[in-house]
Amino acid sequence: RMEGYGYYSLPTGAEYRGSLWDGMFHGKGELLLPAGNGYRALWDRGVATQSKYTFADGLEYDEEKWRYCDGYDRRFYTEIRSGFKPPGIPQLTNLDPPKIIPEGCYDCGDGFYDPKTRVVVDYKRKFLRNADDEEHEWILGTCRKAWVITTEHKPKP
Repeated sequence: RMEGYGYYSLPTGAEYRGSLWDGMFHGKGELLLPAGNGYRALWDRGVATQSKYTFADGLEYDEEKWRYCDGYDRRFYTEIRSGFKPPGIPQLTNLDPPKIIPEGCYDCGDGFYDPKTRVVVDYKRKFLRNADDEEHEWILGTCRKAWVITTEHKPKP
């Protein structure tokens, strides 16, 4: 069994860096996730006892003092850190500039969704999952899409 300090790559693409004991995470260690997020913890025989989750943009999750997108403050984290853009310049996602969505697809937060194939791929175009009916409807009704539908009134010729 693995013991000491080391690196362990999981089949999901995540990587553990830290102390191991009897084949388990034990002591200080961090899980580095494929999207750039991290989970740093003090482990006791494979169970995290003290932990901190950090998003890819540097935002640290704090269960007791969480103020990001809490219903009262709808700003993106980059707006909290850097302030608002001038009037007339929208910020559509936390990434600025936002990712360019492939034609006919939606940005569903962890990747792009093609409603014709019902497949979600990550931002590097690798397969993530097939969307069920509930997720399909949620994405179509909620998420940013690649095309713009004009809603202004156009008089008949």
